[in-house]
Amino acid sequence: MSAASEDRLAGYGALLLRLTLGGVLLSHGLLKLLGFSLPGTVDFFASLGFPGYLAYPVVAGEIGGGLLLILGVLSRWVALAVLPILFGALWVHAGNGWLFSSNGGGWEFPLVLVLIAVSQSLLGNGAYALRLPEKWQWRRGPQQLLAA
Repeated sequence: MSAASEDRLAGYGALLLRLTLGGVLLSHGLLKLLGFSLPGTVDFFASLGFPGYLAYPVVAGEIGGGLLLILGVLSRWVALAVLPILFGALWVHAGNGWLFSSNGGGWEFPLVLVLIAVSQSLLGNGAYALRLPEKWQWRRGPQQLLAA
């Protein structure tokens, strides 16, 4: 397989990771918003020992981050930005055992999401991503450092 083919296929791999992470984040954010309601999510966070008000940025981060990842907008930075949310989920499930089928859900799924987010931050947007207009892009900045 040629290097050009491998690069093209790697872009599709990054696309699949991006859609997976974005879809999971979006669905979890919408579940908290529409299923449990914001007041219910605030109460749940408080029952775990987190300040209840953290529910608001978490829901916004999951929905907004999920949408941005699905669209392919600043995927590296969005994947890094959602890591605190994912580490919080990992912490919540840490005492429940390994398997997600455990009572209360284990920590395997949150760990996989953390690893997907780290991988996405290293790979970038991948194929079929929306690009910011040239005038909004950094001339020389962190994006170029991670592009290498």
